[in-house]
This record gives sequence, C-alpha cells and structure tokens, in this order.
Amino acid sequence: MSEENKKIVFSGIQPTGGFTLGNYLGAIRNWGPLQNEYDCIYSIVDLHSLTVRQDPATLRRQIRESAAMLLACGVDPEKSILFIQGDVHQHAELSWILSCYTQFGELSRMTQFKDKSKKHPENVNGGLFTYPVLMAADILLYQTDLVPIGADQKQHLELSRDIAIRFNGIYGDVFTIPEGYFPKVAARIMSLQDPTAKMSKSDANENAKIMLTDDGDAIIRKFKRAVTDSGSEVRAADDKPGVTNLMSIYSAVTGKSFEEIEREFEGKGYGEFKIAVGESVRDTLMPIQEKYRTYLADKDQLNAVLKSGAEHASYIATKTLRKVRRKIGLD
Repeated sequence: MSEENKKIVFSGIQPTGGFTLGNYLGAIRNWGPLQNEYDCIYSIVDLHSLTVRQDPATLRRQIRESAAMLLACGVDPEKSILFIQGDVHQHAELSWILSCYTQFGELSRMTQFKDKSKKHPENVNGGLFTYPVLMAADILLYQTDLVPIGADQKQHLELSRDIAIRFNGIYGDVFTIPEGYFPKVAARIMSLQDPTAKMSKSDANENAKIMLTDDGDAIIRKFKRAVTDSGSEVRAADDKPGVTNLMSIYSAVTGKSFEEIEREFEGKGYGEFKIAVGESVRDTLMPIQEKYRTYLADKDQLNAVLKSGAEHASYIATKTLRKVRRKIGLD
C-alpha cells in the first residue's frame, strides 16, 4: 500500500467456474488501471463459493488458476494487495460479529438469495442466506472507500453501508462508509445464446459464454453461433438485442463507437460481423492467456504473491478487528 493518502478500493471475485469475457470486460479489465489511482485490495473470495457444494480438488485448482488469471489481466502485486479470502481469518470472525448487527428482514429481502435458492433447491443453506454479511465484512475490514460494482450488486453494497452506519451509530466512528464505484470503462456483456440474460460462467450452454481460457478456434466458433436478430443490418437497437450485444463486445475490445461500427459494417451481413467480433476478442485474449500460463507454471512465484498478499491483508484487517472487539467488549 502506498504512503500517500489514497482512497482504498476493495473488490472480490469467486474462483469457481473460471472467468468469462463478461467478467473481464465488466470488471477485471479495470482492476489494473485502478491501481494507479487508488490503494487496491483484491481478493479471491473462496469462502463465498462454499454456499454451493464444491469438489475439494477442483476448488483448490480453481483458486490458483484465478490468482494466475488476475495477475495476467494486470493486477500488479507491487501496486496492490492480492490474496485468498480464506487465508485471512478475520473475514470469518468479523462476519459473525456483523451478523449480530444485521436484521433478519434485511437478509430476507436479498434478491440473489431468492434467485440462488431456486437454482439449488436441494441446498438452501444458512450460508446462502447470510453471505451478504460476509460480503460486508470483506469490505468493512479494510476501511474501504470505494467498491466497484455492477447493477446486480447494489443491494449488497447498500446492506454493507446500512450495517456500518448502524454499528457506528452505537459505538462511534469504527467503519468507513463505503461508496459504489462505477468504472468509466465497463461493459455489460450478455449471453451469446440469450442476449436478454447476462453472460454467466454457470450457464450450461457452452456456446453462450466466452471463457478467458478458450482457445482461438473455440472463440471464433462460439461467435459464429451467436444469436442475432431478424434482418441483416449491423445496428444497435432495442429490437436487436443480439446484434447490440455483439456490438457492445466489439466496442469494448476495439474502442470503436457504435456509430463507427455501424459505418464499418454498412452493407455487410451478420456473418462477416460475427467473425470480426470473434477475431478481435481472440486477439485481445491471446496475450493474456500467454501470461496466464506463465504465472500458473511458476508455482513458487504464485505462492509468494499470495502469501505476501495475505500477510498485508491480515495486517490491515487485524487493526480493524481489534477496534471492533474493543468496542463491543470482547477485548
């Protein structure tokens, strides 16, 4: 962390299932540039993934792969802190304490709990109900000023703020009240097979998503199969969600505006456009994949980065947790 008085940014991402193009363009791509302006703390939130049953060997592998991919995407351990959530025990301890300052009704209103309960009706566990409190602990432990979020995470940030305000109201100035951070460069990427739904790593249809580890042939093939709309004009419109989604992707990776894209493909069909989008994504991901393989192959370096990150995170988290324990009478 810098000696300057920079604002603190915290962001976490689950390791399970790998990362999609949507994860990259909507969030991860911004993590590198943020380091130059803020003190950034990035976490692979493995504890959150336990709300769904995991194969232990697969989870261990995915945690390391996630770390390697974040480094490949621009997270610099010399500028920011990168760590595995489960390596810093203060997250779990503060989560329990904060759960005693969270109302049952607040958790009952969380829309993601309702959505995930429908997806996993055989395993509607207590962790699934209370994980927004763990999310609040993740954020509040580091006296976070800013949390990069999308529209689907606003409710969780609001809960974190409500918990912090409630705790501060009882015990004084303990937690920084976090604000949402909306990146200047971000894209909401939809499914290639259902452009009304967000691209999701958990989608059973492999053609619906581009994974950051997909090879070039797979990327081109998936874009060729992407759902488009009636007609053949490359134009952004409410009644053309498929083409509009592809234009969003093309714009995000090339920097071209919708107007420039429309001019570029004027008089050309969807087939040519889809190949161009696929090639631009492939060319964007190839250098990232090369770095990813390098980081993943160097086990010692990866271990050192994660160990150092956990130590730095733990140092900061300990200061907050000591203050909390003292305020509530545990110390």
